Amino acid sequence: MSDEYNGWKNRATWNVALWLGNDYTVYRASQGYSTYPQPYLSLRMDFMNGMFKCTHTGDGVSLWDKELDIEALDEMIREF
Repeated sequence: MSDEYNGWKNRATWNVALWLGNDYTVYRASQGYSTYPQPYLSLRMDFMNGMFKCTHTGDGVSLWDKELDIEALDEMIREF
């Protein structure tokens, strides 16, 4: 049995990816991180400390969830 969730490593990663790609304001902000060495880690710090003051997706998944597949999220952001 696969532990994957809708093609992602787990539900938390899927949920964060869905939020980044489908909330227009978040998506547009995320596009600016595509050239960063660590896009996702930079983005989540700025989301917490910047104008968003955000630490969770709209569904309540923490942007710091220890199960997140950071490499996959980085790749996704680079493709924005």
